[in-house]
Amino acid sequence: MGVTLTRAAQWTSAGSGPGTLEITPLNESLLNEIIKFTEGFHYRHPQEAAFVFREPLEWKTRLDYSVFESGYEISGTTVQSEDKDKDGQPLLLLTASTIRVCSFGELSRLLSVATEKKLKEAQACLEANRDPIVKILGPGYGTVEGEDMSMLRLLEKVKKDDDPETEIKMKISLLLQQLDMQLLNSSLKHISREVRLTPTSVKNEVDLLKHFSGKGEDTVLESLEYTSDYEFSNGCRAPPWRQVHGEICYLIVKPHDTNPLFITCSTAGVFLNGGREKEKDDIEYERKSDIYKDLVTFLRERSPKFLENMAKQEYTFFEEPVHEKQQHLEIVDTEDSGQSQKFYDCSEKNVFEKMKSPPVKGKPIDKKLEPSLKWKDTGLAGSQDAAKKDIKEEKEVRPISHELKKKASIISSGSVKAQSAAKRKVSEKSEEASESSSESEEDEEQPERHQEGNTDLPSEYWQIQKLVKYLKGGNQTATVIALCSMRDFNLAQETCQLAIRDVGGLEVLINLLDTEDVKCKIGSLKILKEISQNSQIRRTIADLGGLQIMVKILDSPDKDLKCLAAETIANVAKFKRARRTVRQHGGITRLVGLLDCVSMGLANPTPSQAKDIEIARCGALALWSCSKSTKNKEAIRKAGGIPLLAQLLKSPHVSMLTPVVGTLQECASEPSYRLAIKTERMIENLVKNLSSENQELQMHCASAIFKCAEDEETRDLVRQHGGLQPLATLLSNSENKELLAAVTGAIWKCAISRENVTKIIDRLDGVRLLWSLLKNPHPDVQASAAWAICPCIENAKDAGEMVRSFVGGLELIVNLLKSEHKEVLASVCAAITNIAKDEENLAVITDHGVVPLLSRLANTNNDKLRRHLAEAVSRCCMWGSNRIAFGETKAVAPLVHYLKSDDTAVHRATAQALYQLSEDPNNCITMHENGVVKLLLGMVGSTDEILQEAAAGCIANIRRLALATEKAKYG
Repeated sequence: MGVTLTRAAQWTSAGSGPGTLEITPLNESLLNEIIKFTEGFHYRHPQEAAFVFREPLEWKTRLDYSVFESGYEISGTTVQSEDKDKDGQPLLLLTASTIRVCSFGELSRLLSVATEKKLKEAQACLEANRDPIVKILGPGYGTVEGEDMSMLRLLEKVKKDDDPETEIKMKISLLLQQLDMQLLNSSLKHISREVRLTPTSVKNEVDLLKHFSGKGEDTVLESLEYTSDYEFSNGCRAPPWRQVHGEICYLIVKPHDTNPLFITCSTAGVFLNGGREKEKDDIEYERKSDIYKDLVTFLRERSPKFLENMAKQEYTFFEEPVHEKQQHLEIVDTEDSGQSQKFYDCSEKNVFEKMKSPPVKGKPIDKKLEPSLKWKDTGLAGSQDAAKKDIKEEKEVRPISHELKKKASIISSGSVKAQSAAKRKVSEKSEEASESSSESEEDEEQPERHQEGNTDLPSEYWQIQKLVKYLKGGNQTATVIALCSMRDFNLAQETCQLAIRDVGGLEVLINLLDTEDVKCKIGSLKILKEISQNSQIRRTIADLGGLQIMVKILDSPDKDLKCLAAETIANVAKFKRARRTVRQHGGITRLVGLLDCVSMGLANPTPSQAKDIEIARCGALALWSCSKSTKNKEAIRKAGGIPLLAQLLKSPHVSMLTPVVGTLQECASEPSYRLAIKTERMIENLVKNLSSENQELQMHCASAIFKCAEDEETRDLVRQHGGLQPLATLLSNSENKELLAAVTGAIWKCAISRENVTKIIDRLDGVRLLWSLLKNPHPDVQASAAWAICPCIENAKDAGEMVRSFVGGLELIVNLLKSEHKEVLASVCAAITNIAKDEENLAVITDHGVVPLLSRLANTNNDKLRRHLAEAVSRCCMWGSNRIAFGETKAVAPLVHYLKSDDTAVHRATAQALYQLSEDPNNCITMHENGVVKLLLGMVGSTDEILQEAAAGCIANIRRLALATEKAKYG
C-alpha cells in the first residue's frame, strides 16, 4: 500500500504542503480496492484485526458523532470504542472533527458506519497518513527504494523468539504487501488506457474551436470564453487551490441550441460544473456530469447543432485529439487507390493524417483484393477477370450508380447519421430515467479504446482500411467485391473490427443498408453480424442509427436479409439503450412475427421451409437479448409472443431451443409469464430438456423452473413430469458453476413441497449431493445449495440423524459463516436455523463455534441477512449457556437496532431472538440500555401473534429483572 501511494497514486500540490489525492478514476479505483480490503479484514483475519497499531492513524473526519451507535461510548461530541488496548486506551477516539484509529478491526467497523461517505474517509485518512504502514507496524516497515530487508529481519526475529505479536506483525506485513501488488497491477491497467489532458492540449482545442465560433449560422458555437484571463506559468487558469485537484481551467460555452454551459477542464477530462453563484463571481466547482475525454466529445453529447455544424467544417473533430506526443504526422498517399483527393477531403483526410504509419502503398494488398468465393453467398456471378475489369474501370471513371448515390452523399457530408444519433440521445434522456429494468449493464460502461501508433498493427489492419475506400464510392459490383474481400479476413479479431471502425467503415456499412441493392445489404449485414460481437462496435452501431434500419429490414420479403438483420440485432441489443431503441421503433412486434413458423413440425422441410425455421431461430435470438428489459418483456407478451415461444419449445433442435428457453427464463421473472408457462403446458418441455446433452440449454431450463416453481401447482407439475431425477442427477455430474447454481435453485424451490422432498431424499440421495456442493468455491452455488437444504431438512423424516450422517457436514456449514457474500451468509443462517431444531445437532454446531461466528455478523444493514441471522440466534439460544455467550460476544445491542427496520419479517425474527436472549439478566440490561422497551411496546399491539407474544415476553423478562433488583435493593 505504501509503494502504491508513493509511486502510482496521483498526487497534486500547489506551492508547499503535503498535497492531496486527485479526484481521478485511477485514484477512485485504488481507494475502492483499499476499502474492500479493509472492510472485510476483521472477518477474514480476526486475530490480526485485533492487533494494536504502533501509532494511531489520525485524520480530519467528516463523520458526525451521531452515526456511531452500538459498540461505542458517546459523551457529548466525543466518541470512543468500547474495545480498549492493554493500557485502557480506546481503539477508536473521535473528538471534535479529529479521529484516531488503532486497529484494523476498528477501521472495518468505521467504514461500515461511514456508509456512502467511506470513499471520502479513506481519502482523508491516506492524505493525512502518507505511509500508513509505518504507523501500523513501526518505522522499520516504511516504504523504501531498492531492496527491502524488513521482512527478512522480521523472519529472523520470529525464528529467534516465540513472540506471538511478532508473528502477527509478519502476517499483517505479508497481507499489506499482497494488497500493494494488487493495487500496483490495477494502477498499471488504468494508466495503460488513460489519456490525461494537459494545459497545452486544452488550450489548443479551445483556440481551434474559437476559430470556428461566432454569430453565423454555420459556426459551431456562438461563443467560448475562459472565466479567467490570468494564465499561470504552468499553463493553468484555475486557482492554485483547485489545481491541487487536477483542474486546468473553466470555460463558459454558448452553443446555438442550448443554454450556456459552465465547463471544467481537468487532467482527468472535461465535465459540467455548477456555474457561477448568484450575485458572486465564484464558481461552484462540484462536478455535475460524467467526465468526457475532451472538449469536443463533451459538446457533441450536449449540442446536436454543434455536431451538425462540425460536419460542415474543413477539419475532422470526430477522432482522438492530437496530443503533444503525436506531433509527427504523415499523409497517406491516396493515388494508389485511383481516387481523387477531393472525395475524401471532408471525411477522411485527418483520419489518415493521425495514423503514424508509413504510406500504405508499400503494403501488399493484391491478395485481399482478389475476387472471393464468398461472392456466391450474395448471389453475384461472374469470372475473376470480369471482377478485375470492374475494379479497373471503377478506378479510372468511378461512376456512382443511382442506388448508391444516397450512400455517397451521406458519407461525404460527414455522416449525418451521427447528428441524428445525438438528437436521439437528447430525446431519450427522460425515458431512460424512468425505465424499469431487471437487466444488467453488460457493456454500457466499457471504456473506449483506440489503436495507438502502428508499432504492433498487423498488415490486415491497413488492408481492411484500404478496402473501406472502395466501399465509399463505386458501382455495385466493386462494392460487393470489396465486401466479399473484407469477409476473407478474420473479423472475430479485434484488430480487424477496429480497423473498420477507425476509418469510418461502420458508417459506410450502415449506409449500405439504406440502399436498394439486396447484395450490398446482405454483404454489409454479414460483416456487421460478425464485428458486432465487440462491445465498442455495438455502441457505435447504435449511435449511428443502425438498429432503426435493421428493424425496418425485418419487414423485407428477402428471407436472408431477415435472418441477418435479426442476428445482428441480437448481438447489438446487449445493453439497455439498444434494447430500448429496438422497442421504440417497433422491433419487438416485428421480431415476434418472425417466430410464427408453420414449418416447425415438418419432418423433411423443403429448402424454403428450412429457411422459415431459420428465420424463427434468429428472431428468438434477438428476443432473447431484448428480453432483459422489463418493458420489452411486456411488449413481447402484448405482441403474442408467449404461444409462439410455446410452439417453438417443441422443436427437436438445440439451436432453436437455446434462445427460446433463454427468452422464457428471462421473462419468467414476471408473474404473468410464470402463469402463462404453466397454462401453456411448457413445464413438460422444460423438464424434458433437462436431459439434453447441451449444458447451456440445461442451465436455462433449470433457471426457468427455479423462477416458475414459486407456485405449488408448478412444483407438482415438475414432479409429475419426472423433473426431480434429472435435477438430482445434474448435481453430481457437472462442474459447470452456472449450471449448478441454476439446478440447486430449482431444487430449492421444488423442495418447498413435502412430496418433492420425499422423492428426492428417499430415492435420489439429493440432500447428500446438495451438502457436497457447500464445498464448491462458487458463492452462487454455495448459496443455492444452502437454500435448497433448508426445506429438505424441514420436510424430511429423521432430519437430525440424516444431517449427522454427513461426515464433517456440520463443521462445513458453520465455517461458511466466514464467507464475505451476503447471500451465502443469509442462506447458511437459514440452514442453521433448521439444523438447530435437533438438540444433538445444536450441541455439535455450538462446539464448532457457531455463537461467535453468528455474533460477528450482527452489525449488518442487510434485512435479508438480519432476518435469518435473528432466527438462527433464537434457535441457538436453546442450548446450554449460548444465551450468555451471545451477550459476551456483543450480539445483543446490534439485534435491538434490527427493530428499526421497515421489514416486518425482520421484526418478528428479532423479537423472538430477543425474547430468548432476555432469559439472561445481563442481556436484559444491555437491551434496556439500547432502548429496546420503547421499540417493543409498539409491537405488543401487532396483529402478528408471534411478534406480539415475543415482544410481550421480552418486556416481561426485563420487567421481572427490574422488580427483582428493586426488591433486593430496598427489601
